[in-house]
Parts: sequence; structure tokens; C-alpha cells
Amino acid sequence: MKKQPEIIGFVGLGLIGGSIAKAVRHFYPQIHIVATSGHKETVDLALSENLIDEGCYEVGDAFSKCDYIFLCAPVSYNAKYLADLKPVIKKDCIITDVGSTKTDIHTKVTELGMEENFIGGHPMAGSEKTGLHNSKRHLIENAYYVVTPTEKVSKEAVEDYVEFIGSLKALPLVLDYKQHDYITAAISHLPHLIAAGLVNLVKHNDCEQQYMKTVAAGGFKDITRIASSSPVMWEQICMTNHENISELLDKYIESMKEIKASLDEERGQDIYDLFEESRDYRNSITDVSHGPIKKAYVLYVDLVDETGGIATVATILACNQINLKNIGIVNNREFEEAVLKIEFYEEEPCKKAAALLNKHRYTVYER
Repeated sequence: MKKQPEIIGFVGLGLIGGSIAKAVRHFYPQIHIVATSGHKETVDLALSENLIDEGCYEVGDAFSKCDYIFLCAPVSYNAKYLADLKPVIKKDCIITDVGSTKTDIHTKVTELGMEENFIGGHPMAGSEKTGLHNSKRHLIENAYYVVTPTEKVSKEAVEDYVEFIGSLKALPLVLDYKQHDYITAAISHLPHLIAAGLVNLVKHNDCEQQYMKTVAAGGFKDITRIASSSPVMWEQICMTNHENISELLDKYIESMKEIKASLDEERGQDIYDLFEESRDYRNSITDVSHGPIKKAYVLYVDLVDETGGIATVATILACNQINLKNIGIVNNREFEEAVLKIEFYEEEPCKKAAALLNKHRYTVYER
């Protein structure tokens, strides 16, 4: 790294901003960190935990000496902060963001004439949890971190920034911002819409007794898991990437029409080919969760139906300080081998739980 940053600023200290700040603090304890947040309590918490060296309650002169400034506020706010920062930043400051769509922010950068000072960013990491108190320094570790430079930012600045992101143990991937938005529309944004639409299809076509809902488990819950995401966040994402999503949605609708025609005309070979092609391609995708849709960490456990069976398993895990996201009986085992389903927030406790339950002679299936 030709030029190591000495002062870094954060506008927003939620899950992502807080996690990046913690990674910076861990790997570069000598770097001076200044931050602001929409909530005074967040700034005060960051100061009390020595996560930041300097806190402020608005974007202003405190950011004038920063080498890097991370915009970690909601997408709709970051454009405003760009305008606030323009008159105060030094000439060679690099401003970046962490938004999951890039076209809007790049357009605003161009309008403000700040292209020499901007490198877009998107750490493909996250959690159902929010806020600084849920942030962790390893959140971006081994996760792809897309970097979208402008055309006018210097090559040296991009190289330094990419190296810096890599030094935080993320996996930097340099893309054109338009390419980024098209990719994420296909692998993240459209799937969220499809999942939400499928859930609502079941809801609106269920009978009065709600039998569809009653037996909706196994495969259905797996493929619609992301429909539980934040409506506020996903409205913003879809509206800031609507053209790419709409284009891909057209292609998806056409593919569904082709499938429908194959069904209507009883072309069994077409349906076989569909499942074979999709199976082979899906199996070629790495199981490591680098992408924007996070992997679910789940164990299935064979369990005899007897009093205290679930409590015993839960007690074993609790006594070993393993936190659970969810635990419950699988009533629809069309796609599952076992009776008890246990969900975890992270991979490490999932693996630890599997080893522990195997040690106690439970039959465990990992997904």
C-alpha cells in the first residue's frame, strides 16, 4: 500500500459501518477514526467502547482531514451527505459508500463534480440483525467486497483502496458500477421479489382452513426465506435499481411462459432438461457464502418423540454457550430426513453444535 490512511471517517455506524470500523480498529489500531450517526446514542456508545476516537452529531469540519470517508447511512441519505462533504474534504480524500445499488450514488457524484474523490463500494455481507450493537469485525471477512471506481479517480487511489479493503480480510472485486447493479439485480434483488411474490401467491390462494400454510415447510420455507427481509430496505433497493430488475423480470417471465407451455403440452423431456440444467449449474456454485444472499446455517436432528426431547437438545447447546436463531419440529418432511430443525445465526456455532450433538450420539444432518 503506497499510502496508508491515517484518518478515516464514518457517516453511519449501523451493522455495516460499525463492522467495518471494528475491522479497521482491529487491524489498524493507530488509525484515527471519526464518526457521526443519525442517533446520538450510537455515537456515545462508539466512544465509550473506544471504537472511535472522535464523535460528532453532524457531517462537517470534523471530516476535513480524513483520507477515507465511508458513507454507511441508508441509500436514500448518502447523496445528501455527499453534498455536505464536498466543501470540507481535502483534495486527495476518497469517499466511498456501502450501498447495495450503485447507479444512484455514481450519478450524484457526477452531478456534484466529485468523481476524482469517489470509489463506490458494496460489502456483500449482512445479517437479519441491525445496529452497532450487532456489528462484528469479522462480518466482511471472506466476503466479496465490490469496488466501483469512477472514470476520473486515479489508478493509484484505486489500487491503494483495493489493497486496504483486502487488508481487512474482505475479498475485493473491481467492477463497473452498471455491471454491479445488473449482477445484483439477477442474484439478489429479483430473487427477493420472486420469494415475496411466491409467499403472497400461497397466501392469496389458500383455502379458508389455510391448509397450504399448515403444510408450508421444508422446500417452500427454504426458497422463500428471504421474503422475511425488511420491507423498508427492499423498497429502497428496488426503486434504485428498478430498470435492471424490470429487464431481468421480463426474461424471467418469458422463461416461466416457456415452462408453462411445456406443462400444457405435456412435454416431459423439456421439464426433465429444465431440472437437469438447473441442478448441474446450481451444484457448480460454491457453498461458501460470498454473495449478497446469506447462507442459512441449519441442522436437522433425528429425535424420538418423547417428553423433554427438545429441551434436552436445547440444554446441551445452551450449556456450551451456543446461541440459537430458531428451533422446532419439522412437520412436513418431504425434503428433510429428520424431525428437529435448528437454525443458527453464524457458521461457527452451527459446526460446533453438530460436533457436540454427534458426541452425544444424536444423528445430525447438516445443510
